[in-house]
Amino acid sequence: STEGNISMMNYTGKVGAVGRIPPYLKSSSNGELIRYDVENDREVRGPDGFAIRTKPGEIGELIGEIRSDEPRFSYDGYESREATEKKILHDVFRKGDRWFRTGDLLWRDKDGYFYFADRIGDTFRWKAENVATNEVADAISRFDGVEQANVYGVPIPGYDGKAGMASLVVKPGLDLKALHKHIHTALPPYARPLFLRMSQETDTTGTFKYKKTDLVKQGFDPSLVKDRLFVDLPGTDTYTPLTKAVYEKILGGEYRF
Repeated sequence: STEGNISMMNYTGKVGAVGRIPPYLKSSSNGELIRYDVENDREVRGPDGFAIRTKPGEIGELIGEIRSDEPRFSYDGYESREATEKKILHDVFRKGDRWFRTGDLLWRDKDGYFYFADRIGDTFRWKAENVATNEVADAISRFDGVEQANVYGVPIPGYDGKAGMASLVVKPGLDLKALHKHIHTALPPYARPLFLRMSQETDTTGTFKYKKTDLVKQGFDPSLVKDRLFVDLPGTDTYTPLTKAVYEKILGGEYRF
């Protein structure tokens, strides 16, 4: 988030980290990570009504305490009062406090280094786990035959949450079996995309953010998608072409994921 009241730097050049708040500087920082409920799109609060800090390795939303008496921790907001209020959480750790919502999901390690996971809205739930699309896309992109990866969640009738799907721009002659092995090695079961969509190019916005809304709307229905579709069927070691017949079997519950 660029208009926020939190800043951190990766002074030591730790690979992958966006910054660090070491334990001895925590009291002079205003940043916290709190548990976030992706499915219901809100912060998680405990029995006492207050937010819950994340543990090391746990993904949460980065928030920054608004302190009017400290200019660097203040937040002026937008011209619209309504838009401003959407960015502020109240009574987070004590009555009367106010915190700026970055909309960024991060996790920290035990040494206080922070790592970006995803933007809120890009994360989805599958198998009772949060799936960070950014992390899945990075893992898939490390495969030599993949040039671009855009990951999102799609609903399957009869299942809670959303299953992973990846729209890929690939090199000619992609080895699907090798890609399948790479994905199964690099990602835990809940994060592996069930569906692949082979695109000629990835549609992006002017700011190079992938247009996921159209992709999600089309889902994995071969009658709506012109690109080649594949599915990771149970008990197979490669991605299988997703034909109309396979699609109907999925909807009919003949395959269990």
